[in-house]
Amino acid sequence: VQLQASGGGFVQPGGSLRLSCAASGSAFYINVMGWYRQAPGKQRELVAGITQGGSTNIADFVKGRFTISRDYTKNTVYLQMNSLTPEDTAVYYCNAEETDGKSWTKDYFGHGTLVTVSS
Repeated sequence: VQLQASGGGFVQPGGSLRLSCAASGSAFYINVMGWYRQAPGKQRELVAGITQGGSTNIADFVKGRFTISRDYTKNTVYLQMNSLTPEDTAVYYCNAEETDGKSWTKDYFGHGTLVTVSS
C-alpha cells in the first residue's frame, strides 16, 4: 500500500491547514485510515482515525480543533486542522490499516508531512 500525503506547511498560531492522504495499491481492503504525528524529541502519537464504517477516534489534545474525514471513492483521508498552536508543530504521518477482513491486519505509514506553527 502506498500513501501519498500532502498539505503540510507553515502557518501562524490560530491558523488552519488541511492534510490529505491518498492510499493506493491495496489488494484487499483498507479499514482504518488516520494520522499520527511526531514532534521533535517526542514519541509518535495518534491524532485521529476513521474506519471504513465512518467511526472516528480523535485524540483529546486536538478534539474540537481537528476534524477527520474520508472520501471512500478516492481512498483518501483528510485532516482539517483549525486553531493551530505551536504545540501542533510536528511531522504528520498518514496511516492505513489493510485487512483481509478475516484474520490479519497490516499497518502502513506514509513518509510524513511537516506542519510548523509559529509566529
